[in-house]
Amino acid sequence: MRALLRETAQPVAVVTSLMPSPDPARRSHSPSNFHGATLSSFTSISMSPHHLVAFSLRVPSRMATTLARLPLEASSRRTHMVINLLAAPQARVATLFSRPDLHPIPFEDPEIQWSLSPDGFPVLHGCLGALSCRVVGAPWPLHDLVALGDSLTHKVEEAIDVGDVQSELFIAQVMRVEDVPQAEDLVDDTLRTLPLVYHRRGYTTTSERLPPDQKSGS
Repeated sequence: MRALLRETAQPVAVVTSLMPSPDPARRSHSPSNFHGATLSSFTSISMSPHHLVAFSLRVPSRMATTLARLPLEASSRRTHMVINLLAAPQARVATLFSRPDLHPIPFEDPEIQWSLSPDGFPVLHGCLGALSCRVVGAPWPLHDLVALGDSLTHKVEEAIDVGDVQSELFIAQVMRVEDVPQAEDLVDDTLRTLPLVYHRRGYTTTSERLPPDQKSGS
């Protein structure tokens, strides 16, 4: 299965949000309080009657914890995050947000140009597009088939190894499509309209125009 899925190209996105503060009155919009995570599992799952998207996050992680602790109100129109769909020249951006161990505060990196959405979440400049979204329910633990509603699974048939990667699935409603500012240092504007995709363990796009230094995920 791994070998097969390596042959399929996946869109690359970065989800950005604001980590909750113990004291809401002192909520700060400094770069150190924003958080972002690179998604390689983002997909649209519905256009009608609601615009819904889905993505998974590794657990434990700061972003998964942030989104899982959000107060969910069925009637609320409040957004919780921005999903930034990366453009072809943004392989470096994907790497910065995928390694919190090496880049704990990527919003302070000079390569990251960003501004705030009307709801106060980071929109990455130069990306293909940005979606302001709200989480519509509790995350689904993908390692637990019983929790996913599999009534035929009465026990865990294979023990989960401590080293196994565990993930949670999030479903979100798209509330607004944001206007994305252009990146100031974008040399080739034609690449701005092409998506960044992950294929065969590296970043590429739907065109052969991507420079060689952009094709590596490292």
